[in-house]
Amino acid sequence: MAEYGEWTRKGATLSDVTARKEYGVDSDFIVRGINAGKLEYREGAIHGNPYIRVLRRQLELYIAEELGDDHLHSWQDKTELRQITQEITQLRKRLGELEARRAQIKARH
Repeated sequence: MAEYGEWTRKGATLSDVTARKEYGVDSDFIVRGINAGKLEYREGAIHGNPYIRVLRRQLELYIAEELGDDHLHSWQDKTELRQITQEITQLRKRLGELEARRAQIKARH
């Protein structure tokens, strides 16, 4: 069962689409977990497109149980690496902008 306030806590839930990207599982896998009583869910829709929202904690337990800890940790590492790479890219872009701004200011003086 969900803990008190878990559905509203930031990062505690994810959609079936996000689960595919972060854990390499498809909607059918999530539906099997729901039908087996392993996953609580809520339905939603954005611009008329339906999606399923599940609790991250329950999904991770279900993935470890069904696909193994190695699968779970491998996908968690890939997701973290992707996030770090994106952050590095953003920081490099911001650094370039700052260096260009510094050069403009130096050129005026």
